[in-house]
Amino acid sequence: MTTGTTPIADFGVGVSVVGERAILAVRGEVDMLTTPDLIAMVDAAIDDGHRSVVLDLAELDFMSVMGLRAIAGGADRLEVAGGALTIRSPSALVRRLLDIMGLAGLVHLEEPRPFGRLGPEQSGPPLSAGPYSHLRRVTAVPSDDEVVNSALRLVVALARAAVGGADGVSVSLRRRGCLATVAASDQTIAEMDAIQYATGEGPCVDASVEGRWFHVQSLDTECRWPAFTPGAQSLGINSILSSPLLARDKPVGALNIYSRAEGAFAPNDQKLASVFATEASVILTEAGADVTDDQLSSRFQEALRTREVIAQAQGVIMERDGVGEDGAYSDLRRFSIWNGTPLRQRAQDVVHSTQRPEPHLGAPPWGGHDG
Repeated sequence: MTTGTTPIADFGVGVSVVGERAILAVRGEVDMLTTPDLIAMVDAAIDDGHRSVVLDLAELDFMSVMGLRAIAGGADRLEVAGGALTIRSPSALVRRLLDIMGLAGLVHLEEPRPFGRLGPEQSGPPLSAGPYSHLRRVTAVPSDDEVVNSALRLVVALARAAVGGADGVSVSLRRRGCLATVAASDQTIAEMDAIQYATGEGPCVDASVEGRWFHVQSLDTECRWPAFTPGAQSLGINSILSSPLLARDKPVGALNIYSRAEGAFAPNDQKLASVFATEASVILTEAGADVTDDQLSSRFQEALRTREVIAQAQGVIMERDGVGEDGAYSDLRRFSIWNGTPLRQRAQDVVHSTQRPEPHLGAPPWGGHDG
């Protein structure tokens, strides 16, 4: 099923019971539209008497901040009842989000299962080990730019430590039509990027526009960016490696690595830069970095409509059955679970059931004719 421009057909929650544990395997995207369904499933497991609930996120593609708050609500309920919520196979960013939101103490975490590489394969020997390996399968959150920026700062720090010859690293990202630095290892590197934005030229600008990498071995012999080069040299930079960041194959920014030395980046360093750019691109793809402002607005409006129709359905049930707000929501939730119907669809059906068809305006009963 598709609602507006946001596909929700891939979302699902598989339920299994092992002993006293209820295991909810979450699949697809938990966003503004599907969070109510996740809440319903968690609440149902708790209402059925399970005091140990496991959320298996191995097949999760996307988790919004709203989804994490819903998880926190379930964890609160279980804690009050003497139980516990466990998150199985959380991504690196889900873990970080729990820390940022102060929720880490509410849930138990099970180590994620091993995963393969994400993104296109790089040429040469595999680089599956090293300080960047735990960036795999990151789930990003488009409703909070700062969370995405935190993940990109991690990429910057690891690239700075891993790429030989790197004196500084930054991530340039196009947001709301403007290129900006969202993560930089130090102020000098941020100024390097700013010179490129001000002049409208430079390797990071071109990489973010053209979607291909640019390598400057020595600014002393560089002639492609005459307005940018003097400013870069004044900051002591001599070689640059800018790799494009892609979201669903669309260039949205660049990973920039700077060095004071000439010819600083050997072939293996270039390969490492490509790996880090791939990982950053995964973050941005899952964060919806290629989504336009109009699309974001459309999704937000769709979420508001979902909330509105659920509230209307609750009102109908409250008046019809003489129950309170919580009871009305429980009725919606139980029907949704038992019949495999999304919560929004059930709410729409309840609201539509109150709408009487308009009377048919046929011929007048006396059978007369005009004129």
